[in-house]
Amino acid sequence: MPRLTDEQIAQAQQVDLLAYLQTHEPDVLVPDGKGIYRHREHDSLVCFHNYWYWNSRGHPINAVDYLVEIRGYGFVDAVKTLLGESNHLPSTQSISTVSNRQSSNKKRQAKPFRLPWSRRCATYMLSYLQRRGIHYDVVSRCLQCGILYESQYQNQAVCVFVGRDDEGKERFACVRSIGGNLKKDIVGSDKQFSFCYPPDQPGSRQLAVFEAPIDALSHATLQKLNGWKWNGYRLSLGGTSAVALVAFLERHPEITRIALYLDNDRAGITSAHKIKKLLKLDSRFSKIKVSINPPREGKDYNEKLLDTIQKNHEKNLVCRQQKAAFSM
Repeated sequence: MPRLTDEQIAQAQQVDLLAYLQTHEPDVLVPDGKGIYRHREHDSLVCFHNYWYWNSRGHPINAVDYLVEIRGYGFVDAVKTLLGESNHLPSTQSISTVSNRQSSNKKRQAKPFRLPWSRRCATYMLSYLQRRGIHYDVVSRCLQCGILYESQYQNQAVCVFVGRDDEGKERFACVRSIGGNLKKDIVGSDKQFSFCYPPDQPGSRQLAVFEAPIDALSHATLQKLNGWKWNGYRLSLGGTSAVALVAFLERHPEITRIALYLDNDRAGITSAHKIKKLLKLDSRFSKIKVSINPPREGKDYNEKLLDTIQKNHEKNLVCRQQKAAFSM
């Protein structure tokens, strides 16, 4: 195998992936907000102001990684290609031709965004959310705002979480199976308008950020249980991508504080630190105070909620037993 020097490897790893794709594979770049791009063939691969992160795999990616992991190049060939030293690899023209063909197929198959039909009776959904510990008042508010309802998707009963734009139009929806493991964004959804639980009072300048809608609702329930004096938006990212957050901040320049409540695992904590750094580097958001607050109990805020409910139940049981003993 041809040898590479450390200098060659370092130089290749510093190649700007966005610039490379704009030159060699422009058709794979899908604009997804100001300074944000999504890869047409791998929609969990997102570029945020020249920082590439592969959400489905939980790690950042550079130009060398791209050629090796996505285009199937050997490591040596990838480095030499980026340095312009390769003479035997597929030409950029052939790569672009494949991308053009895939892009055309995608466009022909594109479907408009449509919400799944709504069941008139939400019995299964209400029972499911009750098992997840979500307070009825929180569910009721979602129903009133038109951001949650029950449906059937792929022959499964599902909760549908809806994201709306500033005019109230439905722009995003994701489904969560009530009895299974199905989790899916509806075709045509715009991630820039992800699910958001509104503040109790208008004019809030605070934003809490979660990976999933159920965690946002769990946080709202914990506030009711613990009596927190807090008023703010609760935004679901639908994963760990910053696309929904950046778009939200562009629409709400009044936000001054952000609390990142991502999951208490490696992917969640790493992503939270990446998002905080990215916001700090963006002049539009650099003055916003950002805190990272993974749950102290459990992996996510729904597990924290269920743990809190269980502890409260045990505490109340002990109190009742003590009262019964004193009354005898």
